[in-house]
Order: sequence, then C-alpha cells, then structure tokens
Amino acid sequence: MIEKMTKYSFILPAGEGEGFLETLAGLGVMDITRSFKPVDERSEGMLAAASALKDRIATLEKDGYSSDSEYAAILQEKEIASKALRERSEWGEFNSSDIEGLAENGVTVKLYEVPEKKFAPAWEENCVLEEISREGGKVRFAAAFPSGTESPVPFKETPLPRKSIEAFNVELAEIDAKLRERELEIDEERKTLPEMKKKYGKILSDLDLYLAGVAKESAAEGHLELFTGFAPTEGDAELQEKLDEKGYFYLSESATAGDNPPIKLRNNAFARNFESLTGMYGMPVYDEMDPTPILAPFFLLFFSMCMGDAGYGLLLIAMAFLFKNGVNILGLGNHWRLIMMLGVGTTIVGFFLGTFFGISLPDAAWVPQRAKDLMITGEIAGFNAQMVLALAIGVFHICLAMVVKAIIFTRRFGLGETISTWGWVVLIVGGLTVGGFSLAGVLSARATKIAIIAVGVVSALAIFILNKPGRNPLINVGAGLWDTYGMVTGLAGDVLSYIRIFALGLAGGMLGSAFNSLASMTLGSDPTWQWIIFALIALVGHALNFAMCCLGAFVHPLRLNFLEFFKNSGYEGKGTKYSPITNNN
Repeated sequence: MIEKMTKYSFILPAGEGEGFLETLAGLGVMDITRSFKPVDERSEGMLAAASALKDRIATLEKDGYSSDSEYAAILQEKEIASKALRERSEWGEFNSSDIEGLAENGVTVKLYEVPEKKFAPAWEENCVLEEISREGGKVRFAAAFPSGTESPVPFKETPLPRKSIEAFNVELAEIDAKLRERELEIDEERKTLPEMKKKYGKILSDLDLYLAGVAKESAAEGHLELFTGFAPTEGDAELQEKLDEKGYFYLSESATAGDNPPIKLRNNAFARNFESLTGMYGMPVYDEMDPTPILAPFFLLFFSMCMGDAGYGLLLIAMAFLFKNGVNILGLGNHWRLIMMLGVGTTIVGFFLGTFFGISLPDAAWVPQRAKDLMITGEIAGFNAQMVLALAIGVFHICLAMVVKAIIFTRRFGLGETISTWGWVVLIVGGLTVGGFSLAGVLSARATKIAIIAVGVVSALAIFILNKPGRNPLINVGAGLWDTYGMVTGLAGDVLSYIRIFALGLAGGMLGSAFNSLASMTLGSDPTWQWIIFALIALVGHALNFAMCCLGAFVHPLRLNFLEFFKNSGYEGKGTKYSPITNNN
C-alpha cells in the first residue's frame, strides 16, 4: 500500500537554508525540494535572455541543420510537396484545360484508382477507358462518358490533380532555394559562436552582480528561501515537535495527488521483498494502487514454473543462506530473503511439475506412487496438462487485472468514466465464470442460457451505449466498436504470452535431462576416472542450465507482470520514489 504523506511548506530568511537542511538530514524523514524567488522583473529578464542564448548556442553546436526550427519547418514543407509530387506523378502529365474543354462539349472525364482484381474491361462498353498505369496491385485510368449520364464505373472517383507536374517541380525548386539560403544563414551564425558564448557568460556575470547588489540594498524583496517537503503522516507528531523546538515557520497539510508527493510503499513481510521489482517498472502515483501485493505472489509463481526444477530450487535456497551469512555476489546479498522465497517456491512447484535436476520424477522407479499421483502429468482435452495450467493461470491473471482496473479507476475518476471498463469485466470475467459453473455442472442448461443472456445484455449496454453518459449515442457505439477491436486483438495475444511459462520450464527440464544423459554416456566398467568425468559434465552442464534458467525465470515473469498485468490493470507507474535527505546523502 501507499503511505499517506503530509506536505510541509517552509519559509526561511536567506542564509538559514543550509543549517535547515542539516537539521532535516538529522531527522531523516523529509523528502525536500528547494527553490528561490527572483528578486524583480529585471533579474527575471536577464535570466530569460541568458536561457534563450544558451538554447541557441546548443542548437548551433549540433551537427546538421535540422535542429534549427526554421530550417526544420522548411524541410517539412519540402516533404509535403515531394509527397504531393509523387502522388501527382502516378497519373502522368496531362493538361487540365483539355479536360475542362471536353466538359464544355458535353464529355465528362473522371479519374479512378481501383484494385487490379476489381478492374473490369467491360466498363468500356459504356464509356471510353484510358489506362494510365498498373502497379502496386492497383489500376489507374480515366473514363470519358456523356455529361449528364451516370458513370459506368462503380467506384468513387479520384479528384483531378490541382497542379501539373511542372508546377510541383517549380515549387520544389523554390523550397530547395529556401533551404540553401537558410543553411548559409546558419553557417554565418555559427561563425559568431565564440562571441555568443562570451555574451552568455557576461549576462550571467552581470546577473550575479545585480542580485548581490539588490540583496545588500533591500532586506525585504526577494530575500526568502522557499522549501517544500513531504514526510509520512504517521510521524507528524514527532516531526512537528522537533520543528517547533527549532523555531521554524512552516505550514502542514495532507498531501493530495495534485501535489505529486513522493511515494513510500508499506507492505507485509512477504510482499516487501518484491517492492524493488515494482520500482524497476515505476512507482505508482499518489492516487494509484500499489501493485506489489499482487505482483509478489504471481512473480513467485511464474518464476517457480519457469525454473520448473525442484533441485534448482534447493540450489537457490543454499545461495540464499550464503548471501545471508555475508557472501555478496553481484550485489545480491541484500536480496537474500527474496532469493530464499524464490528457492522455496521453485522447490515446491518443481516437485509438482515432476523435475529434479533434470530427472523426470514420474518416470523414476525410486519415487513413491503417492508422490507421483500429486504431480501434474498427462493431457487435458488433448493438450499438455502443464501448458493448459499455464494458460489458465494467465487467464486468471488478466481477469484479475481487469477487475483491479475497474475498481481503481472508479475510485480515481468516478463511475461515470468507467462504465465501459465495468462492461468488459462483466463480459469477460462474468462470461468465464458462467462457463466454468456450467462445465462443472453447478448451473443447469436453462440457468446457463439465462446467465449468458444477462451477461451479454449488461455488457453490451455498458460497452456500446452507456460508455460515456451524456455523449452522442452514435459516438458511443463507434467508441465501443473501436474498444472491442483493441480488446479482441490484444487479449488473445496477452493470453498466449503465458505459454512462455510452460515453455521455459519444459526447456530447462529437457536441457537438464540432456546433460544427465551426456554424463551417463561416460560411465562404463572403470568406476574411477569415468565417474570423475561424469561429475564434471553434470556439474558444468547443470551450472550453465541453472544460470540460463535463472535469467529466463527472472526476465519473463517480469514481462508478464509489467506488460500483461500492468497494461490490463491500467497501472501507470509514473510516481517518484520517496527519498528523504539524511546525513548519509
């Protein structure tokens, strides 16, 4: 969850800022920003002039000319004219006045562009056709027929070109001349860069002298330092007591989303270890949800399934104990608790998936039958049971994301802005629930039919009619159709993405088994050196496989949470992490 924050505004006389910051650093709870108020309009003008000159110097120092706004505008003008010329050239050169002359004599000429497959020479029975070009699967032609009669070509005509090819070429030549002229101007301006830098430095120097002079002459105007800080609300009493002891003048109020306060997460002992993963994507904004409590169990499950080997889980547990006792490799020592959880999860899930250091447990004679009965093997509806499980988990994960999005968006923006979102929840989550109950025999055929009709009617009204109350119904229907297209194409791909959970676990198990087989091939009648080779091959092979499995099991579960879940839950992650100043900063 996101901790509540209190916003503090401090006003201090100039010169006390550094001591004030040292005090806050000693407290270690304030995330602070500092600002200075310009003295007067003259100093503001000098600063603006220096800023503009600095931007111009940076532009001139860049390679090429396109960084110049005026040159970029002319270049864009050329691109538009070039595109128009290409489109015009497709019709060849002809005189528009000739076509106008034919119209005066009772002959109408129209241009058409139709797909080659739909072009019918039979149209020539009722008009005169003149084919102009045939490329890119399209036929461009002109049709001439008596004025006042309907065109025999059942396609929308292409408007006559407004300009000739020659006119476009003249226009492009003029634009090229403007570009060359602007290039010369920029080249000349670049020659003055040393003078511009000198002038920039003088403006800054004059500004410093001016501010120093005003500060001496005026003790009131522009003589204040302003600080804005945020601290957790639960520590307000202690913090305010210490601020009062120091005699600081401050205003405090509950932070709002509009204040954009920094974000501090507070979760239970389990989810707290996964907060760093949330931070890798981006912290939530103040009125968003903290996705960590949901990310934590799903990342653990996905990681465990991608590893898919109980033996590798034991290795992770052993590594966690080493990290806990002072061993720190690649900075992982601080995350030993997370690694321990991932190891325990991998061990448990790996057992149910039936793999131990590449050994297939369901096929091993030394594994008790009771244990084998607990493992996920065989097929469901003709598909691998583990693959079906991965897809089922993916469907549940996405449905959960949609429910979370509906709840959070309703809380943030109101029900009127989220009716369509709730419609999709009813359609997808409700439809899957009804289907599941029906397959399980909980609902009769009649009850299932009624439930499906109810789900369809409610969701259709929410998605296509009521998605934006007060808006034109036709616009709502159009928006609903567009939303439907995005949902249909997006959700299918999202669900299929979860196959990677099964695929990575299967690949790791098969590769481990291959190393076992390769090592076993070295065994023979000599029990000494052959066992040494066996051990070397097995150790090196499983070490490589373990490293690759760890990498894949970390990256792909992150992707499933970051892309599939966060996207469907509407999570933005644009917040700023709470970072209080301390004596160690």
